[in-house]
Amino acid sequence: MSADTRPRLIDTLGRTRRSFWDWRGRRPFWGGLLCILAGVPIMYIPYQTMTLGDLHIRMATTAGAGSLIIGVLLIVLGLTMWYQPQSRVFAGVAAILLALVSLVVSNFGAFLVGFLLALVGGGLGVSWMPGRPAAVAVTEDSGGGHRAD
Repeated sequence: MSADTRPRLIDTLGRTRRSFWDWRGRRPFWGGLLCILAGVPIMYIPYQTMTLGDLHIRMATTAGAGSLIIGVLLIVLGLTMWYQPQSRVFAGVAAILLALVSLVVSNFGAFLVGFLLALVGGGLGVSWMPGRPAAVAVTEDSGGGHRAD
């Protein structure tokens, strides 16, 4: 195999990036990402110990298990938005409800960071709609509202 026939790294990266953009465009990517990111502080912060000098402040409460469950469910709902875009409305509504529950269960929604991320991510999941294929959009616009056969 000569150097001229091998695929160049720039071509491979370009194809990979374009493939990722196509994949991302067919699903509520940002809503899923925000839900995944929301699950991390909600399940992480209640189990941590803060240290201020010689003073140790333990954040763990009796609701630690509930925080862990809410965080894991938010991560699963974010992945559901990515890999099952048909169920985006269910996943978005469930993420919003879990965000509201995390206010009570998980240290004010992990100090409002996880709450706000889950709320916005769930809203993006509910409001996302798949786009129309380019060929259908062009024929409908050029035909005066009638589809060309």
